[in-house]
Amino acid sequence: MEHKGGFFSRWLRRPRSRADGGEGTGPGAGAREDLLLAAAAAGFPLATAAHPAGYGCSCDRVGCPTPARHPVSFAWRTQATADPEKVTQWLRAVPQANFVTATGIAHDVLDVPVEAGRLALEKLGEAGVEVGPVATSTGPDLGQGRMLFFTATRGTPEDEDEWWPCELDCHPETMDEHPGLRWHCRGSYVLLPPARLPGDGRVAWLLGPERPLPDPLTLLEALTDACARFADEERYEVAAWPSR
Repeated sequence: MEHKGGFFSRWLRRPRSRADGGEGTGPGAGAREDLLLAAAAAGFPLATAAHPAGYGCSCDRVGCPTPARHPVSFAWRTQATADPEKVTQWLRAVPQANFVTATGIAHDVLDVPVEAGRLALEKLGEAGVEVGPVATSTGPDLGQGRMLFFTATRGTPEDEDEWWPCELDCHPETMDEHPGLRWHCRGSYVLLPPARLPGDGRVAWLLGPERPLPDPLTLLEALTDACARFADEERYEVAAWPSR
């Protein structure tokens, strides 16, 4: 695969089609199901999530603070599965549902402001560094958007005393060290593309789930350096996803 900086520029600027969940109405039911099952085939554990309902959320919570961005069940960690039959069953039962993927099991996610992600992709491409699946999210409460880099997980080491929960990376005390970055690992989740958010927000694949997962440490320096360029911009104080 070509790893020139110009390649990523052309990719990021290309028109988004309905099939990849970009502009327009997003993927049809068949294409959406194919994308979700492809993620399951890649080993991503899925669980059902809320979806937009009117201008709010499909859940019963009045004034939901994260509409269409949270799991349906409090048992999402144990329910999360890559079993295609189970995923298909969920799709048939609630076809409009979004899906989350639990991190720290088969993969982690490095979650950055979208401008920082674009810059990092350029730098990584110039250096010939392989990146794995990458998704983008847009929505009225996500500033200018977020970019999600899927990586191999560091959340399931052989020594259980060596793992850390996602909260350690999302705690406010760590933000000066990694401004604008969230490391979703054990105990967290992200919305899985394709997903719909209120106000025409979307979560869509930029680079698909079939790509091999890189070690997160191969991307971390480029991502933190890129985030530092935007650290003083107040709009990036918005967290991309809740950790619980």
